[in-house]
Amino acid sequence: MLGLRCLPAALLLLLPSCFSPARGYFAEERWNPESPLLAPRVLVALICRNSEHSLPYFLGTIERLNYPKDRMALWVATDHNEDNTTVILRNWLAKVQNLYHYVGWRPKEEPRLDHFPVKLRETCSAFLLKVSSQTFFTVYLLFLVQLADCDNLLTNPDVLWKLMQENKTVIAPMLESRAAYSNFWCGMTTQGYYKRTPAYIPMRKAVRKGCFAVPMVHSTFLIDLRKEASRQLAFHPPHPEYSWAFDDIIVFAFSARMADVQMFVCNKETYGYLPVPLRSHNTLQDEADSFLHSLLEVNVRNTPVKPSKYISVPRKQPDKMGFDEVFMINLERRTDRRERMLRALYEQEIACKVIAAVDGKAMNVSEVHTMGIHMLPGYSDPYHGRPLTKGELGCFLSHYNTWKEIVERGLPTSLVIEDDLRFEVFFKRRLMNLMSEVEDEGLDWDLIYIGRKRMQVDHPEKAVPNVHNLVEADYSYWTLGYMISLQGANKLLKAEPLKKILPVDEFLPIMYNKHPVSDYMEQFETRDLKAFSAEPLLVYPTHYTGDPGYISDTETSTVWDNDKVRTDWDRARSGKTREQAEISTEAQNSDVLQSALDSTARDEL
Repeated sequence: MLGLRCLPAALLLLLPSCFSPARGYFAEERWNPESPLLAPRVLVALICRNSEHSLPYFLGTIERLNYPKDRMALWVATDHNEDNTTVILRNWLAKVQNLYHYVGWRPKEEPRLDHFPVKLRETCSAFLLKVSSQTFFTVYLLFLVQLADCDNLLTNPDVLWKLMQENKTVIAPMLESRAAYSNFWCGMTTQGYYKRTPAYIPMRKAVRKGCFAVPMVHSTFLIDLRKEASRQLAFHPPHPEYSWAFDDIIVFAFSARMADVQMFVCNKETYGYLPVPLRSHNTLQDEADSFLHSLLEVNVRNTPVKPSKYISVPRKQPDKMGFDEVFMINLERRTDRRERMLRALYEQEIACKVIAAVDGKAMNVSEVHTMGIHMLPGYSDPYHGRPLTKGELGCFLSHYNTWKEIVERGLPTSLVIEDDLRFEVFFKRRLMNLMSEVEDEGLDWDLIYIGRKRMQVDHPEKAVPNVHNLVEADYSYWTLGYMISLQGANKLLKAEPLKKILPVDEFLPIMYNKHPVSDYMEQFETRDLKAFSAEPLLVYPTHYTGDPGYISDTETSTVWDNDKVRTDWDRARSGKTREQAEISTEAQNSDVLQSALDSTARDEL
């Protein structure tokens, strides 16, 4: 009886598996689950001019977009190039055209007129209207448009999917740059020009994250052509009621306004980078160097941008920029920093010698005493009241060993850099120009900072006459980078600093007689180092206190002569590695002679 009672239950358990929709008893009852939807078709519109320097990397980011290529079409326009842009684009399209759903190619070299940007936009706008009326062909239009260059780097391969998920008619991924500049505006005047607003910086720095309504997006943005209002968007001709300045991005923003299309910018993630626009007088070399700087900025916190696998990139020809040696100090265990710096130097065509830094954390007390090292009597860290750390000891010895090599090899001029710095735009040219003017002026110098934290901010530093971008250095922190002469290295060694050691960035101001603590200076009899500083600076730290990924090998270790006393500190209160505070107008080095390269870039505009 028990078995009979259980039989219906057993049959009920078997029925779902025998007669499931996917495996019906009869053939006509069997079917497979529904297949997923095809990805929406996307047209990527590329507008390029004089972009030979950026195309290998720019096109590489297009190739690596995580989106089915057979659901993507390319429309490429170029005109009136003064470089090899047309050839590179044509060859690339020939190699990739079979991967994409469609390839449109619109080159134009003649006639050479004054209104090239307008003509290019007319072509672009006409094609936009054509595509908008043929929705069977495409659903989304991704514009990567920069007035002169294909130089926007989409480093996030999922950017297309992420923008589509927001379901907006016009939406842009916020792009990073070396300044406050980005590809959106937060405010617009009644005449259609850029307007500064308090909302911009919190969005640009991602203090506020999300997707925000803005009056303007440009350079790189996505248009959803399924939206009926998208048919009214245009770069050219302007709307019948348009009366503002004839600027393509303003014309487009006005058309969006008149169509009741709200533009959005999204900063939820890092999506990519773009160069800061240069002035009208800048050269193609300036454009190339500015784009190179964008590549270096990506390299600071992200995976390096690789060039297209279909475009060959010429090999670099590194040199020492006129110095007798370029030293790069690096801890052997910091392989990531070494690889990043060597890559950054190679991209700038700078040759260097890697100096294996002294790892203070690996030194024991007996080694320190054997070397005859003694701390400067009375020294204590100005922020924490602690003695020297092993990390600071290792840092000092690393620079000390570099000075010794300079003297032993008799090197007249050298550049010393650390491995945790980022380069300013036009770094190589600006540094070489500075050294050329120093030599032409016959300046007697021992050390020139190219990166530092200025600690004396009560009054301006003295500008050096007849030399652009140079001041006499006052009390400063950090040894990120500096030029040093053979004479200067000799002076530093003759002071016998190991007998009364303190952090190297406290030692240098003592040697040029600018340290605020007289008790420290009095213990070094000769303080005649001739020290200067680049103004503005040419290098900055990659990270500051509190930044994600910030690591200090100098402050987080142990006391120099006692392995049991740790010096891990409250990072929120660490002042030495904090970013330079804003310097008051009265204390700024406004009298320094400025070179043409210092005024090439705009801010948000």
